[in-house]
Amino acid sequence: MAHAAASAGARAIRLGGPWLALLALVLAAALAFGVGRYPVSLLDVARVLLGRLTGHAPDVAPAVEAVVLQIRGPRIAAAILIGAALSVAGTAFQGLFRNPLVSPDILGASSGAALGAVLGIWLSLGVLAIEGLAFAGGLLAVACVYGLGAALSGRDPVLVLVLAGVVIGSLLGAGVGLIKYLADPYNQLPAMTFWLLGSLSGTHPSDLVPLAGPVVLGTGLLLLLRWRLDVLSLPDEEARSLGLATGPLRITVVAAATLVTAASVAAAGIVGWVGLVVPHLARFLVGPGFGRLIPTAALLGAGTLLTIDTLARTVAPVEVPLGILTAVVGTPVFLWLLARAERDWS
Repeated sequence: MAHAAASAGARAIRLGGPWLALLALVLAAALAFGVGRYPVSLLDVARVLLGRLTGHAPDVAPAVEAVVLQIRGPRIAAAILIGAALSVAGTAFQGLFRNPLVSPDILGASSGAALGAVLGIWLSLGVLAIEGLAFAGGLLAVACVYGLGAALSGRDPVLVLVLAGVVIGSLLGAGVGLIKYLADPYNQLPAMTFWLLGSLSGTHPSDLVPLAGPVVLGTGLLLLLRWRLDVLSLPDEEARSLGLATGPLRITVVAAATLVTAASVAAAGIVGWVGLVVPHLARFLVGPGFGRLIPTAALLGAGTLLTIDTLARTVAPVEVPLGILTAVVGTPVFLWLLARAERDWS
């Protein structure tokens, strides 16, 4: 009786998983708009957003409208885009490599983007140039990993890609360390250190366009391929026997996941743990089927990063870097997931 009730409860959670993730995102957005150094009521937020949609001037103070539309609105949109992108990329990589410990930076995308960004800061370039170098660095890193994998094609391709990603990531990390060593310790080095820790504090409405384009493109492509990822998670021989061209599909998935990862790192710096932990939470809610798993991971990741970003700007007198908070929150959650998985296996 108890086992049947538990099974029925698990089925109910899986059926309502996407809706729970959507509800969590809505609540996180409402909280993010309302709290901060300048509190704003939800009624005023609704008036401002409705006024923007209808083209009428909202009946609120100009300061409230500026806070909602110019400060918190772009930051909330960026957190939603980046959280969804990293979570979808992590879900795709974990299925592609059949490894639950894989994260979006497994192929060196984050390390390459970090090297490009600190290089731009060292050269005293503008914000757009720094983001462009970060984006190019992420794509170049993955190209190097794939080139190394192609040169060693006689071995297990998945294992070669993972090991090549670790090696290239370590090399790029050494490059980041070298540039930080050569940087001006009074101006450039603090900017590099703060950027590498991750932050959305400087998000401007104009920053959303270069972020949204790659993220929407890559995430949309992974959403379209979510049904084929179920087949791709099988051994290659079985997937080919079902008529799936595993090689081109694997390249497409890696390219899309790398695209959104590089764009996210270019916009917000290094934000860890989201792409590793959120796919596990989504799998707990809806099961392993990618048809429901990827949309749920996107919603859950968006709400998770938005909540963490809200904590980052409200939990202390000074803003806490995102990379620190995601590690503080992600570590115990991941340990809980590991403990739960061990109980399920035993």
